[in-house]
Amino acid sequence: MKGKLNKKYSRIRRYTKIRKNLYSRRMFRLVVHRTSKHVYAQIISYKTAQILVYASTLEFKKLNINDVYTGNKYSAKIIGQLIAQRALKEGIKTVFFDRSGFKYHGRIKELAESARISGLIF
Repeated sequence: MKGKLNKKYSRIRRYTKIRKNLYSRRMFRLVVHRTSKHVYAQIISYKTAQILVYASTLEFKKLNINDVYTGNKYSAKIIGQLIAQRALKEGIKTVFFDRSGFKYHGRIKELAESARISGLIF
């Protein structure tokens, strides 16, 4: 396996390890996904598997944040703060951080740290 296939399988391997650990616990999960241009975060219920809280860089136009590039660490930091504020408003304080197989570094790390600073516990 070379190039992108190896990257894809490595991510899937990490993803399955995270999910095995997740299902043994009964917690809300903060799922993070990233693309080259955007960052998405959502909190999903462990009981009904419904999305309770959602935040992404696609919302920047609605929030009148037009001068920020959406595919960098700064935008991930904003999304972390948004998801934490919305979760606390819904009464969710502790979550399980599901990084969807992405390495804990860069935008994923920045989002997680800003969510922790804003009040989420994981």
